[in-house]
This record gives sequence, structure tokens and C-alpha cells, in this order.
Amino acid sequence: MKVAQKVAIVTGGGGGIGGALAGKLSEKGARVVVADLDADAAKAVADTINDQRPGTAASAGADVSDTAQIRGLVELAEREFAPVDLYFANAGITGAAGLDVSEADWDRSIDVNLRAHIRAAQLLVPGWVERGEGYFVSTASAAGLLTQLGSATYSVTKHAAVGFAEWLNITYGDQGVRVSCLCPMGVNTKLLYSGEQSGDPLGDLATRAVTTAGAVLEPDAVADIVLEAVDDERFLILPHPEVLEMYRHKATDYDRWLRGMRRYQRSLLQQ
Repeated sequence: MKVAQKVAIVTGGGGGIGGALAGKLSEKGARVVVADLDADAAKAVADTINDQRPGTAASAGADVSDTAQIRGLVELAEREFAPVDLYFANAGITGAAGLDVSEADWDRSIDVNLRAHIRAAQLLVPGWVERGEGYFVSTASAAGLLTQLGSATYSVTKHAAVGFAEWLNITYGDQGVRVSCLCPMGVNTKLLYSGEQSGDPLGDLATRAVTTAGAVLEPDAVADIVLEAVDDERFLILPHPEVLEMYRHKATDYDRWLRGMRRYQRSLLQQ
């Protein structure tokens, strides 16, 4: 899909990958609603875009795990611009580390990292099917293909996000709905370093596992890769190409891969 003249919503757009995506979309001629739990951060990104390309961005503070607030974003896009063509389900949280995680922590991770995608798709996909065109981009993680050391909540919900994106692609791909799934490793955002700042050894393990497994990319570079994939209508977006080889190793010999991950975990814990 060519994004020029299209209308996009980017969640988690107040910074990081989402902020970079919003800016790059505008550069390519799209009109963008920037959404973030932090309304001031979302407004700052939209203001920067409008300073350069007036009238091409709007912003809102929103908790995108809430269906009513997602609906509000869709209505904002329609009011300011036109019906939504692309939805970037980019908001995410790391969640808590370890096994002793509260029900509330599990619920929050599931709501933000998974149900937010489901609820947005429920609102948008029927209209896209009627129009014969629409694009849903799910930000998951390499953890959704592999795993995340330290954090079960993150690993499980990102696996589920990949699974939902696959299902959407298969179920609606012949009806004009395109779906891509972004699965990066380390990206230089606040989210990446939240584990080491948590004071929890397992949270720190999660950060070190990602930052030592491959290069830490800048959000702008990831955004460029995402929009190239959208242009090609490619499902799996891997800013770190080595993730595909890791995924192949996992599929080829699951037990060997698990042994290797345990060995990697031991090495990190001994540092």
C-alpha cells in the first residue's frame, strides 16, 4: 500500500518507534493521528509534524486497551481527515518479570499488548472489508517469535500478538485487508531500558538479553524498514535479519534451541 494521501493512526506515538513512524508517515504524504497514554508526548510529536507539514497531524491522549478510547481515535481521524486506512498497533508495555506476577499485572499486559490489537481490529476491519482496502500493522517483538528471558508476561503476550496478526492476515487477506507484524530485537527506546531500571534482577536480565543479542537500532531506522514493508505488503517485518535465522534454528530443533537459551540465560546471570 502506498501511504501518500492515506489516513493513519499510530498508537504509542509519543516517542520511540511510534513517534518515528508518525513522522515518516507524514513525510510520505499521509495524515496521521498520534495517540499515546501521555497526551503531552503525543501532542509534541504532532506539533513537530505540523510545524513542517501544517494540518497533517492530530493528537490524543488515549489508553488503547479501552475500546471506547480506540473508537474515539477513529472518530478523531474521520473528523479531522477521512476514514482510517492504516492502523499501527504500536503501544506496548514490558510487564512484570518472573513467575510471581499478580493477576492485575497479567491483565494489564494482556490488555495492552494483545487485546488492544483485537479491539482495534474489531472496530476497523469490517469497514475495510466493505471498502476493499485497509492495513493493520501489529508491533510485536522478536520475543513473539523466540522468547523473552526474565519476563513471562512480555513473552506470552507478544507470542499472542504474532498469532493474532497471522490470523487476521489469513482470514481477511483475500478481502483487501493487509496485515504486517513487526518483530524487532533491541530498539533505542525507554521501553528497552525499563528492565534494568526496575531494580528487579529478572527485569535487568530481560534488558541485557536483548541488548547483547544483536545491534540496538534507532527508531527512525526501524520506521523506515516498517514503511518499506508496508509498501511491499510484506507480513513479517524483521529489522534485525538474524532473528529469522534464530527462528529457523528454533523450528528445526526445539529442544536444542531451549538448551541454548538456558545456557545463554546462565551466562547472563553469571555476569
